[in-house]
Amino acid sequence: MGMFCNQCEQAAKGVGCDIQGVCGKNPEVAALQDLMLYGLKGLAIYADKAREFGVKEEKIDYFVLEGLFTTVTNVDFDPVSLAGKLRRCYDYKERMKALYETAYREKTGGHAPQITEGPAAWVIAGDLEGLVKQGVEHGVKTQHTNADVLSAIEILIYGLKGMAAYADHAYILGKKDDEIFAFFHRALAATTDPSKGLMDFVGLCMECGKLNITVMGMLNQGHVDHYGHPVPTKVQLGTRKNKGILVSGHDLRMLEELLKQTEGKGIDVYTHGEMLPAHGYPGLKKYAHLYGNFGGAWQDQAREFPQFPGAIIFNTNCIQRPADTYKDRLFSWGQVGWPGIKHINGWDFSEVINKALESPDLPDAPGKEILTGFGHNAVLSVADKVIEGVKAGAIKHFFLIGGCDGAKPGRNYYTELAEKVPNDCVILTLACGKYRFNKLEFGDIGGIPRLLDVGQCNDAYSAVQIALALANAFNCGVNDLPLSMILSWYEQKAVVILLSLLHLGIKNVKIGPSLPAFVSPNVLNFLVENFNLGPITTVEADLKAALGQ
Repeated sequence: MGMFCNQCEQAAKGVGCDIQGVCGKNPEVAALQDLMLYGLKGLAIYADKAREFGVKEEKIDYFVLEGLFTTVTNVDFDPVSLAGKLRRCYDYKERMKALYETAYREKTGGHAPQITEGPAAWVIAGDLEGLVKQGVEHGVKTQHTNADVLSAIEILIYGLKGMAAYADHAYILGKKDDEIFAFFHRALAATTDPSKGLMDFVGLCMECGKLNITVMGMLNQGHVDHYGHPVPTKVQLGTRKNKGILVSGHDLRMLEELLKQTEGKGIDVYTHGEMLPAHGYPGLKKYAHLYGNFGGAWQDQAREFPQFPGAIIFNTNCIQRPADTYKDRLFSWGQVGWPGIKHINGWDFSEVINKALESPDLPDAPGKEILTGFGHNAVLSVADKVIEGVKAGAIKHFFLIGGCDGAKPGRNYYTELAEKVPNDCVILTLACGKYRFNKLEFGDIGGIPRLLDVGQCNDAYSAVQIALALANAFNCGVNDLPLSMILSWYEQKAVVILLSLLHLGIKNVKIGPSLPAFVSPNVLNFLVENFNLGPITTVEADLKAALGQ
């Protein structure tokens, strides 16, 4: 059985994975994820129609977020888990259909028009084999016959997946917005409408970028409400003699609950990957046993995790095929799943804690310290010094170098770029791409560190706020600032962040290490002509272009 998936930067041959996903996704899982997207479109059609009559259900709205999130790269590789979610998807579709038909009848006195084909008419197969067969029939390429329209649909879908991940994190923190739920339904339903053309989907992509700023703002506010504004904080990269739990992913609420349950039990909690910025939040750093950060970005886990003797838990995307050396002490939570790995449902982490307590101690091996916690509140609190530095000529340029890290060759570009940025320039960074250079020494300019770790990928919101504040201070547009954005991408959250930047009219962004396989030549030309979006080239050439040399 074949497959086709081109949603991440590792797409085989720069086209798409058609035998086995580079991420570890097999054809069976790929088919089930394709079917999830198909089923969600059917659910969205009825949810969108029901909203016209004022009918909605929050648990179904939230499931759309969960369903999309589960198809993000490196999230759920478990066929049994996916089959269960597909059953929920179908049941919710049928419920929304019934609610819509009832509302239509009560409002008009007639019967709602019947939909007899497409995802709204989907009838779920009775077993796993049947589900896989259905998924094969509704793969990525079946969404449209025109290459450019298909490209725009894919960009929209991947943007929705990325936004769903952020909206899921925000929802867990009690932040939600009915306009966001409604857009998910409307946009997914639009991808099934044959009357929609290329510019319709371009418009929806821009709207997706706009609303993602709202979502990232909600998530930021959720973090601040619960844990306070991040503050510059030194993070220990070594270990100390104690039991340990390593937390990988993005979800701060899950980390908080684990910290509460491990307090006073002789267990240190370490962050991994995108969890590093957690150390900057006052509401989390108050726990003395949130000790340090272990390892680097997600793609190094197979090499690094065998060196961590305690329990390990993933709370969002980034999981890879686990090695036998640590599989028995690995756990998943939230939307994450891997066959044979224990999944924690809910907020009781006693199994993870017990595994840590029965595991060997970590070695007493202190390491160097690095800084995190430079969210927009922290940076803008010293905005006067930054502005003064620019006006005095001490700060010549700002570089935003960040995004997703990955295993594909070519990403050493970002290390070399950071190293060669002139000493009179400041580097803003975020997401796991910073692991390429965040352990290097960059010094400071007038007491302001030259490397400012803004946070997770969703903290692109903070980076945007910093840029907007600087533009306001200098009475110019963001595109007129001495600011260059040179980004690395890997999966769908990077796609929606790019859409947000494009919505804001930010131009001259460079991305790499390669361009997305799902962007057709004509769509790429549109992005180049309207936003001067382009690929990275060489470090020397890109630095010269950025600095106007």
